[in-house]
Amino acid sequence: MQLAMINDKMLPLDKLDTAYLDRGLYFGDGVYEVVRSYNGKIFALDDHLERFKNSLAGIQIKGIDTEQIRSRIITAFQKAQIPNARIYFHITRGSALRDHNWDDNIKPNFLMTLTDLPDCTPQKLAGIAVSAFPDLRWKKCWIKSLNLLPNILARKDAARKGSDEAILVDENGLITEGASSSFFALFNNTLQTAPLTANILPSITRKFAISSARNLGLSVLEQSLTPAQAVKADELFIAVTTRDIVPAVKFDNIKIANAAPGPVTQKLLVEFANFTQ
Repeated sequence: MQLAMINDKMLPLDKLDTAYLDRGLYFGDGVYEVVRSYNGKIFALDDHLERFKNSLAGIQIKGIDTEQIRSRIITAFQKAQIPNARIYFHITRGSALRDHNWDDNIKPNFLMTLTDLPDCTPQKLAGIAVSAFPDLRWKKCWIKSLNLLPNILARKDAARKGSDEAILVDENGLITEGASSSFFALFNNTLQTAPLTANILPSITRKFAISSARNLGLSVLEQSLTPAQAVKADELFIAVTTRDIVPAVKFDNIKIANAAPGPVTQKLLVEFANFTQ
């Protein structure tokens, strides 16, 4: 008899709920997105769905109708009635007995959750601390994969150091991005951030942060920098869907400027908010 065991409960394998056979659980074999809403309006849904479609193609999950996903999101959002919501959804390759290979006919699994989005205003007013951590991720970070163990380890290291975010540094000593965010530095009137390559997520918030900077007349330099260069910046900030733009006032316990959110970052916060109206 083939068996399964969940904690101390034993049952025949053919009676096991297929949720326990999800390839996302075994292998992280799936992709995800996080979308947010502002005051009852979903933000940048087209951008997120386009990136989701690219991620699906990147790991060869086929036959997904993104318009159906859009409909599910809108229906659930209207049902939840959460004005400022975090909308998480993922698709895994499907459920099957554990095998590295997969059957091309396997049916993908879809999951979505809608939750209240915490107010991050205090972080924006006071700024946060960040700290460096080695970038241990795979080489296709443009795919928003469920394989997030390196990111989780980085975030835990940051928390142990009293930081709010880990800033990932590659084998060449260059900053790629945050463990769950994009990373930016301001030098005079220039906004600098790493270029979009295979080891960088094409962040939607990054896109709007750059647009905000250009609207303010700032130059944008997409060029990697080192932690040593970052701590000499006039201002630093991160950008992430669930928190927008958040000033970073310490990097590895080194104070940035006067250890308070800088004037340009504060202007960027206002400009970014114009996109969310």
